[in-house]
Amino acid sequence: MSRRALILGAKSAIAQALARRLAAEGYDLVLAARQSPQLQPFAADLRLRTGREVHLWEFEALAGEAWAELPERVQQECGEFELGVLVFGYLGDQRLAQVDSAEMERILHTNFTRPALVLSHLARYLEGRGKVGGLIAIGSVAGDRGRQSNYFYGSAKGGLALFLQGLRNRLAATPVHVLTVKPGFVDTPMTRGLEGLFLVASPDRVAGDILRAYQRRQDILYTPWFWRYIMLIIKHIPERLFKRLKL
Repeated sequence: MSRRALILGAKSAIAQALARRLAAEGYDLVLAARQSPQLQPFAADLRLRTGREVHLWEFEALAGEAWAELPERVQQECGEFELGVLVFGYLGDQRLAQVDSAEMERILHTNFTRPALVLSHLARYLEGRGKVGGLIAIGSVAGDRGRQSNYFYGSAKGGLALFLQGLRNRLAATPVHVLTVKPGFVDTPMTRGLEGLFLVASPDRVAGDILRAYQRRQDILYTPWFWRYIMLIIKHIPERLFKRLKL
């Protein structure tokens, strides 16, 4: 039986770079996203280049019923899968969120509560299979410390990292591996045009790091690698000094 991966948020640049690498490694794919027909050209190209099965799946993370029976429905219509990859997220507008509850709610739900719900159901499905499998979830270095410029987004990603840590602990005795990915700045439509970006990585580089980390059963990945040390420094700045910094 061929391996199959379900990618949630498949319209993102990182998701598509990872999809190419997974297909090249022999994975069939289920690409899930809003307005999934827009992925038809990408899916057709993947099929042509790799010979793998590529299914499209309509998925809206904020829809109330989108996550409850997702694993079983995907299995019934596309086949059993062994890897779930959660890539969706929403950077949002920090300044708007400070005065607009709807924007704040969207940032928090898209980056934490909905991912946690989806991952919980995926974990249940993969654990129930009793076979080797895995979960990969994209967090962010922004979740390592609260900064005035993006603390809504950062706190949601920080919550996601803690949730994944607990999930990894729970599944440690099973064949299901959980990888937390913490990218730095990546050249994607979500970050393009933002001020203050530095050491920006390509989606393909990040995807390569993710696949290698998963194959090695790594628990936490900072990508590119130097972000581990940048964030180590930032996390150790004393709070009395850090709160005065314009970050």
